[in-house]
Amino acid sequence: MTIAVDVDDRFLDAVGEFADARMMDEEEALAVKAEQALLEIEHLVSGATEVAFSVDGRTIRHEPSDELRAFLGAQAAETGLGEDELLKLHVDLFARTFLDDDTVRPSNAPPK
Repeated sequence: MTIAVDVDDRFLDAVGEFADARMMDEEEALAVKAEQALLEIEHLVSGATEVAFSVDGRTIRHEPSDELRAFLGAQAAETGLGEDELLKLHVDLFARTFLDDDTVRPSNAPPK
C-alpha cells in the first residue's frame, strides 16, 4: 500500500538550497531529496538500498517495505498518529541531509 506525504516548507527550502548548490531545477532536486530521505529511512529500518516512490508537486508517494510498514504501524499504535503523518515526520528529519554548508559554488553559477 502506498503512503502519500506532502512535504512542508522546511523540506522545500532544503530542496531549493540543494538545487542551487548543484545547479539543478527544483523539480529534479525534489525527487533527489525525496529519494535521499526515503533511502535513509528504509535503510535504517529494513536495510534496503533501493526505494519505490514518485513525486507529484509537493506530494511524495512511497511503497514502504514490509519492515517499514510494521515499524510505522507500531509507532501509529503508540502515538495515535497515522502512518502517513509518521512517515512525513521521518522524511522531514532528513530534509537537510546531504546539504553542505561549505559548498563552493562554481564561478559560472548564477547568483543566489
